[in-house]
Amino acid sequence: MSLRGPIISIEDDEDDQYLIGQVIQQLNLPNSLRFFSNGQTALHYLRTTAEQPFLILCDINMPIMNGLELRREINESEYLRTKSIPFVYLTTAANSQLIKEAYDSMVQGFYKKAIDYSGLNQQLKLIVEYWQSCLHPNSQL
Repeated sequence: MSLRGPIISIEDDEDDQYLIGQVIQQLNLPNSLRFFSNGQTALHYLRTTAEQPFLILCDINMPIMNGLELRREINESEYLRTKSIPFVYLTTAANSQLIKEAYDSMVQGFYKKAIDYSGLNQQLKLIVEYWQSCLHPNSQL
């Protein structure tokens, strides 16, 4: 994880992409924002980029490769595990089975998307501030 690396949003809904983009812009972060509409394109990016992303925000229900499948692929890759990129679900799909499956795959957070802009702003601010202050294996001490 790099504090200045890009924020990766894996979200297939264009309206949600727009809202996430607006919130990130309003938070005035130094991080660029990269959107992917499914886990497969995000996985290709993560495997091939020289960038060290700051954070992954991931929906669960997406075409081609969903968020749970993406998380499994990341966990199975020593290269991607070594990057220690915080992985947080931000999704409308929330039930006890999904939450259990997410945490069984060592996810770092699970948020049900807020229903309004103000709530989404609060959620993303909280997530970003936490990871900005959290130490992890790739922290520069």
